[in-house]
This record gives sequence, C-alpha cells and structure tokens, in this order.
Amino acid sequence: MTDLVAIAKIARPRGIRGEVIADLLTDFPERFEGLKAVTAVLPDGERRELEIDGLRFQNGRILLKLAGIDSVEAAESLRDAEICIDESDAVELEDGEFYDWQLEGCVVETAEGKSLGKVREVMRTGGTDILVVTGGEKEYLIPFAEAICTTVDIDDKLIVVDPPEGLLEF
Repeated sequence: MTDLVAIAKIARPRGIRGEVIADLLTDFPERFEGLKAVTAVLPDGERRELEIDGLRFQNGRILLKLAGIDSVEAAESLRDAEICIDESDAVELEDGEFYDWQLEGCVVETAEGKSLGKVREVMRTGGTDILVVTGGEKEYLIPFAEAICTTVDIDDKLIVVDPPEGLLEF
C-alpha cells in the first residue's frame, strides 16, 4: 500500500451542491493548483479515490468541489476525512528541512548511543520546533535545532542528539 501524506482535512460540507470546506495541512497550498487525483482517508481508515473538480481558497481554508459529491449528504460522509497525496508527490524540501511525518517514529538517541525513545510528534511553538520523544515512562521535549539534533537520518529513522546539560533531566 502506498504511503500517503495528508495535505488537508475536511471540516464540513458547504452549501447544497456537495462542496466541502477543508483545513490546510500543508505549508504549500499552491500544490493544489493542477492537482486532480487525491485519496480521502476517512476517520474509520477507509480510503476513497477522489478527483478535484474545482477549488478556491477562502479565509485560510480551501473550498473543494469533488467529482461525484453532489449533495450535502454526500459531502457530510467525508466529514473529518484527510485529503492525501502519495508520499512520492510531496514537495521537495531544502537540505536540512523535514516534514513532520518524516520525523515522527524516528528513534532518538544520544551521541553516546543511549536510546531516549521515538518521536511521537513535532510541536510547533512559533520559534524552534520541539520533538516530543517518548521512551518507556519518560517523555522528553527536545528542541529541533542543529546544535542539539546533530544527525537526522530519515532513511534509517534515526536522530542523534547532543543535548546541553540539564535538558534531559526533570
């Protein structure tokens, strides 16, 4: 099964013709231009292949018209579905930049080889992003900064950290 990346999440139907309003989950909203085929992943895990017939941006959200979704009821069936694309179609990032989904699940260990756990999520703080790392009964909040995260190997799902004194104690 192909790995998917969510780029929007349907919030609710809009109007009576089957349009839906979705929250953007991508830093690249322009990626919707020219995009036709998407996969909707419903809250129960069901996947539906859909085609975008039309779109427009409105108040920081996206309004989508999807082929075959022509009523409020049909649109309602997509509530909370994630609109996804194939991972291979994701926008290429600069060196040293990563998507959250690439970091999540990475094993985090110290430069000495001590395993701290795995990245559960990436917290956006407005400043430096924070890796939420869970291991055993502990949870670590590690700033995702080059000075601390000295190695990020997405292929091997490994992040090596060199934490300043006191960061890992609580």
